[in-house]
Formats: sequence, structure tokens, C-alpha cells
Amino acid sequence: MIKAKKLEPVHLVFAFLSGLILLFIVAPLANMFLSCTAEQLFQTAKEKEVQASIWITLFASMTATIIFALGAIPFAYLLARKEFPFKQLVNGIIDLPIVIPHSAAGIALLGLISRDSLLGKIGSSLGIQFVGGIPGIIIGMAFVSIPFLINAARDGFAAVPERLEKAALNLGASPIRVFFTIAIPLAWRSIVSGFILMWSRGMSEFGAVLIITYHPMITPILIFERFGAFGLKYARPVSVLFITICLLFFITLRMISARKPHA
Repeated sequence: MIKAKKLEPVHLVFAFLSGLILLFIVAPLANMFLSCTAEQLFQTAKEKEVQASIWITLFASMTATIIFALGAIPFAYLLARKEFPFKQLVNGIIDLPIVIPHSAAGIALLGLISRDSLLGKIGSSLGIQFVGGIPGIIIGMAFVSIPFLINAARDGFAAVPERLEKAALNLGASPIRVFFTIAIPLAWRSIVSGFILMWSRGMSEFGAVLIITYHPMITPILIFERFGAFGLKYARPVSVLFITICLLFFITLRMISARKPHA
């Protein structure tokens, strides 16, 4: 007979502490969901203002992820493969948007893209309105969320055996071909994970977007406005609806990224 493994006291302590952490995460969300009725959610879902805010939030966060990934992924590859002066400083700069208060990030971005700035004037000449427009929302979301994509992709590329790339180069493959046929396919799970993290972080952004573009409203700002104007009861259904939609997207993307490629 196989003896059952003895459960050490320290493992019981760890399990207890783990349960407390899980409860800390789940309890507020569970309480919020249980405090909303199906009728409240249905009525909230029918509101045009709520529908518009959710659409803008999803669209802006996904657009920010796709556009900035065009530069973030090659950047991550360089960080994983190349040594250059002040590399650690560059890595530190990448994490700055995570560290600084996001209201301060919004003020910094506003000075860069305001109507009187160079970028603001160039945008206006092209018919692009940063302040008070969706492009401003995209920039605000991208600024606070891009470190998640860069860091995840960099770790993925670093895990790819460099000898495979060198072998391909020795056989005559070009660096760009090595990047797309070896590095990307072998690091794709980390890249997709970074995509998901950047998208979800951008979607939840509040402070930076609030300063750049109050209208049109993304859902986090709408929730804040309703809470300030009407209180918890009026803001809660929007929160539950938005969290539910985000969870559905998040779970779907995670399931796609978890699928094993066909042999």
C-alpha cells in the first residue's frame, strides 16, 4: 500500500494564509455580484451610455495593444538578445509607468499631446484630436500598460535557446527570418500573455485617461462619475457588468493561449 504523505504543520499554515489571500481577493467581488439583481444588470446593459463606454474601453485598449506591440515586441527582442551601454537603465525606464502615479502620468502626457504642443498641432493638421478624443484614450492606456507586454515578451525571448538562432544564421537565414520563424514561434506564449496583460491593464486605466480625455467616457470613468453623483447603488451594476465582460474576454484569450499547437 502507498502511504499517504504526511501533511507538515508549516503546510497547514501556508494553506491557511493562502486561504486568507484568496478570501481577500474574492470576498469584495462576490459581495458586489451578490448585491446586484438580474433586473438591475439587464436595465444597466440597455443604457446607451453604458454600451458606448464599454465599447470605447474595449476598442481603445485593444487598439493600443495592437499598435504599440509593433514596436514593443522588437524592442523586447533586443533587450533579450543584445548587450549595450545603460541596458539596466533602459529596463528601469520601461517600468516607470508602473511606478509613477497614473494621475501624474496623465499630466505628463497632456503636456506632450496638448493642442499647443508639437504633437498636438501635427495631430490637428491630420484631423487627429488627442485631448478629448479616442486617440488620447489610446495613448493614455498604452503608456500605463506597455511595460507588461515588453517585460513578458522579453522573458519569452530570453527563454528561447540562442543556439537555435545561431544555427539558422549559420545556415544562411537572415536575422529577420530568424526573428519571425524561430524567436516568435518559440516565444509566442509569453508574447500572447503580454498582449493579454497589456490589454487588460489598459482597459482598467482611470487616472491617466481621466486627465487626457474625460469625454467620451471609458467605463472606469463612468463608474466613478455615477458613484460620485448617485452613490454606490447606482455605480455597482455598471461595475458588475463591466467586470463580467472583461472576465469573459480574459478567459477566452487565456484559453486560446493555453492551447497546444498541433504537431
